Amino acid sequence: MSARRSALLMRIWTDRPLAFKGLVVVAMPLTILLGSLVSLYLASSAETRAEDDVRRAFAIQRDIYQVHALLAEAATGVRGYALTREDRFLVPYRAAEIELPATLQRLDIAIEDPVVSRYFVDLLQVTEEKRASLRATVELARSEEAASSEAIERALMANELTLDTVRSEIEKIQRREAVVLDERRALVDEVRRRFLTLTAVSGLVGLLGSLAAVYLFSTGIVRRVSKLEHNAELLARGERLVDLPQEADEIGRLTVKLGRASALLREREDDLRTSEERFRLVIERVRDYGIFTLDRQGIVTSWNLGAERIKGWQTDEVLGKHFSRFYPDETRDFLPAQMLERARANGSAEDEGWRVRKDGTRFWANVVITALRDENGALQGFAKVTRDMTERRRSEEALQLAREEAVAASLAKSEFLSRTSHELRTPLNAILGFGQLLEIDAETLSGRHQEAVERITRAGRHLLALINDLLDISSIEAGGAEIEPESIDVAALLREARDLAEPIVASAGLRFDLTLPAGSPSVHADRRRLTQVILNLVGNAAKYNTGGAFVRLGAQAAPDGGGVTFFVEDDGPGIDPGKVNRLFTAFDRLGQNQRTKTEGTGLGLALSKTLVQSMGGEIGYTAGQPGARFWFRLGGEAVRNEAVTQAQEG
Repeated sequence: MSARRSALLMRIWTDRPLAFKGLVVVAMPLTILLGSLVSLYLASSAETRAEDDVRRAFAIQRDIYQVHALLAEAATGVRGYALTREDRFLVPYRAAEIELPATLQRLDIAIEDPVVSRYFVDLLQVTEEKRASLRATVELARSEEAASSEAIERALMANELTLDTVRSEIEKIQRREAVVLDERRALVDEVRRRFLTLTAVSGLVGLLGSLAAVYLFSTGIVRRVSKLEHNAELLARGERLVDLPQEADEIGRLTVKLGRASALLREREDDLRTSEERFRLVIERVRDYGIFTLDRQGIVTSWNLGAERIKGWQTDEVLGKHFSRFYPDETRDFLPAQMLERARANGSAEDEGWRVRKDGTRFWANVVITALRDENGALQGFAKVTRDMTERRRSEEALQLAREEAVAASLAKSEFLSRTSHELRTPLNAILGFGQLLEIDAETLSGRHQEAVERITRAGRHLLALINDLLDISSIEAGGAEIEPESIDVAALLREARDLAEPIVASAGLRFDLTLPAGSPSVHADRRRLTQVILNLVGNAAKYNTGGAFVRLGAQAAPDGGGVTFFVEDDGPGIDPGKVNRLFTAFDRLGQNQRTKTEGTGLGLALSKTLVQSMGGEIGYTAGQPGARFWFRLGGEAVRNEAVTQAQEG
């Protein structure tokens, strides 16, 4: 029963028109794809909103800390002014009076949690009390009548008590925001997990849908067209056709017509002229191809329905006319004659180009002209087959436009990155400048404030290094990096690099070894870029070698003089084998999720790879025994074959 039902359903599908089948084959995977895209878009939007909530929580924590820092610095300045009457101590107080309203306003806008909102109202109240107390202390110190030291001390004690209250309110907010942050992080992780699951499900559903569409297409069209093609070959040879099921769609009807044509040909095998006429009738009913014949001078002698549909002329309008009328003005005077001559000389000629319809519109055509000769080889005329390829050409033009847009987008990305990095430098230099000024007066600050100043300047230098790396990568990708190759003595360069990197390795408590190559080789490279790569690799080795004893820099010349391999190795913990494939990827710093104190941007290795490749070299990583070994290879000049032994320095 089940087999009978399946056969019935298959027959119903087979009898449907080709337009319906094509619509189903195209619509099924397209519908699945659109549904998957909508689902992925919704999941991505949810993930973005969750990540925005996390970023908002971080911003709230930062601004809360800023409120405390401003009030604490203002209180310290007011205390110094009250005790010394020197205006320089009021600088942080004035800064706090300017920055606190804006910071509190940002917090008021950003805070959404109802519990934190209640805490924030209390914080606003004690903050205003603290500011009023500081103003009163300043006015007391400024009064024309000398204030007693007891009054000053009472005011300062009141300020300290108010600051303790502020600190208590801030700690309440920070604790609650920490809880909110953990909840939002968990939400981000859950949304990301659902997003990945949805992506996998969408891919599987899309694959199954595509397979189903392919199966339907193969079952309904391809298999039957293949059999029909076989029958066409039999028909061309004058043999009996294979009996095929007579379905109700276009292929089935074409099968029936092909069978009838075969029957007609068999009935007229004794009359060559009648058989040719029957075959001509079949050809005339082909609508997808314009098929017509020309005499030896190019005059149209027959015209089928496909030619009528494609070109627009009726049979009686073109018979006896030269076929050059189908060509545009710019090619009409020479191309038709060339096509006939090529077909006469080579048997056939093919061309693609613009052709003209009766109404004057143009279409892109694929044309094949075949010379027709009798059994003695004498030229009888030409057969011309024309196919409308306008849609294919439009697709090719659209693809070319997409490629050009992708290239333009890549260039725009590089330009944006470069401009943004330059714009960041101006405020960053100001931050570093003020940070250095604060470091100069560090002895006047409390231990906590000194630590804050140190963090500011360290973070600023870290961000400046990140911007410089971004500029280098952007410049090289955009083809604007200044590479000035020169002949460089490898041993001398290694000694210079050792001198530059010695403080970095020493600060890590490690021994710095240097291995010089034998043979005094030279390389053709940019000295500054080459030194930059070496310092990046040595800095990484010193930074991550937490349990070892040494960092080693060296080079080896290829025996055939074909290049020099530079290497930096250490005896530290090395790199997890599962993470090796992430090396040399921008912003992917291994170990950054392990809450270590090791700083980094994740750009060093990516920049080194870009620089080495810009000098025509290659870079890679090899696990040590133990430790890690990074190497890069540059093409070398002729290696001098002096008997120089391998030297160990450091």
